Amino acid sequence: MSERSQIDTAFQPRDTAPPVEWRVEPGLTEYAAALAFMEERAGQIREGLAGEMVWLVEHPPLYTAGTSARQEDLLDAARFPVFKAGRGGEYTYHGPGQRVAYVMLDLKSRREDVRAFVAALEHWIIDTLGRFNVTGERREDRVGVWVRRPDKPPLPGGLPAEDKIAAIGIRVRRWVSFHGIAVNVEPELAHFNGIVPCGISGYGVTSLVDLGLPVTMEDFDLALKAAFEKTFGPTERR
Repeated sequence: MSERSQIDTAFQPRDTAPPVEWRVEPGLTEYAAALAFMEERAGQIREGLAGEMVWLVEHPPLYTAGTSARQEDLLDAARFPVFKAGRGGEYTYHGPGQRVAYVMLDLKSRREDVRAFVAALEHWIIDTLGRFNVTGERREDRVGVWVRRPDKPPLPGGLPAEDKIAAIGIRVRRWVSFHGIAVNVEPELAHFNGIVPCGISGYGVTSLVDLGLPVTMEDFDLALKAAFEKTFGPTERR
């Protein structure tokens, strides 16, 4: 079996299970409310009181600090509200035009391997982008999904320029995941200037619209759902 096929099937539920609840939240969701909801839902999943869920939201402009965030990477603390997220990773930006997907899955019923789970999330994003003819790529030394930019000047040392199009930051407690992914559909890219995104200097950020693809959030969500089902199993919108 190829590496791709292994990733495709690695996080399907082992036993017959109900579809993952797929919820799209209208409007902008306050970050503190999102944290409280995820904590509650993850606890319910652990206790068998609720099913798995993917929750799609947009946030008002804000910065979040993961557990590895360094203060020096917050370049403009007064620009937007800053929240301690409790997820892994460093600083990131959330705002309108960015699709945030909070992924609350029971890994005990799927596969108890956090590193492989992160790789599966990356694969999910890459598959979604591919449906718009965008080639997203993983990097062993950089979490997230990257796009090569031959239209930009090369990096120091002659390496091709790359921009980050999606970030990943998760937390797993008693094998239930929460937090998730953030993909740039059409956010204001200048808002990333207040941080060193994910603590990685020397690289830019991009979006589908920045790449010349006028993708609506609704169209992106359809692709995201189809790609999720390929890797993680069936969903049901409620």
